[in-house]
Amino acid sequence: MDGPQAERPAGADDRVLVTGASGFVGSHVTRMLVQRGRKVRVLLRPTSNRAALEGLDVEIVTGDALDPASLRGAMQGCLTVFHSVVDARVWLDDPTPMRRNNIDGLRNAMDAALACGVERFVFTSTMGTLGLNPDGPVTEDIPFNWRDKAPPYILARREAEDLFMAYCRDEGLPGVALCVANTYGPQDYQPTPHNGMLWQVASGQRTTMLDAAQPTVDIRDVAEAALLAEEKGRVGERYIIANEFVTSQEFYGLATARCDNPAPKLVSYRFAYAMAWLMYRVARLRGVKDTMMRPEAVYLANVFREMDHGKASRELGWNPRPIAKTVNDAVDWFAARERQRGAD
Repeated sequence: MDGPQAERPAGADDRVLVTGASGFVGSHVTRMLVQRGRKVRVLLRPTSNRAALEGLDVEIVTGDALDPASLRGAMQGCLTVFHSVVDARVWLDDPTPMRRNNIDGLRNAMDAALACGVERFVFTSTMGTLGLNPDGPVTEDIPFNWRDKAPPYILARREAEDLFMAYCRDEGLPGVALCVANTYGPQDYQPTPHNGMLWQVASGQRTTMLDAAQPTVDIRDVAEAALLAEEKGRVGERYIIANEFVTSQEFYGLATARCDNPAPKLVSYRFAYAMAWLMYRVARLRGVKDTMMRPEAVYLANVFREMDHGKASRELGWNPRPIAKTVNDAVDWFAARERQRGAD
């Protein structure tokens, strides 16, 4: 591993810690680590849903990213931390809790990592921290150029990543950041909004979708990227973890074809944005808070364009699978889970 290294913690035994391990990214990172014979500790809140970790040989520590003492305790004896705490609640009217989890939680984790002398800190960031490029693929080098249009969630994630970079530069944190696209794939027990919507469309529960396009990535390839970043990532660098850029027609067409259902009807971006604006205003007038139907959600669904993961391929050896494989595996997993629920 290159970059500044602290002395190996006393009594360290190659154990790793995964924070946010009950989430989609964290659980897949945990699963892959276990499959490769690593000694894995996970940090979970007392209220965390542990379904995604069932059957995995892991050491569970109860704590919270907002509790510095629990983080330090969980990191004792660990060589690597995979920080996968992500609060993606874009629908909150008051973004304070979301900001605390994404920014303060990260700061606490980095402080604990420095105090415990971990050798690698792999941070799950987002493609939302990247600049926009209407003239071609996005790379890591494009400056963040849409601060005036970005909603609070994106600004919080950008602030968190800036803080991360400052810790790597000024405090000696041996960190690597992954800018992850919209994740899809199997074993999504929550499910996450994007992946859950994929299943709703595939199964015919949802017949209308926004006519948009998005960068996508298989959740298993995200986990692979995290392990590669631990081994090969350069300290203080960020890597785009995004695969194919697909339109709604292509993406959801794959999903519905898997279930022999008709493709969804597509509504224009302008119409969807206007409807979201109207429904959000009505909700506000009625005193309804934290509604998911809001203009920012529609905007984020169509603002990102093609992304270049060449840096991750060259430096990490990352090689993602085709999106068709991702969609098929996700749909098959959701279908099997529905059948199991029916049998129970």
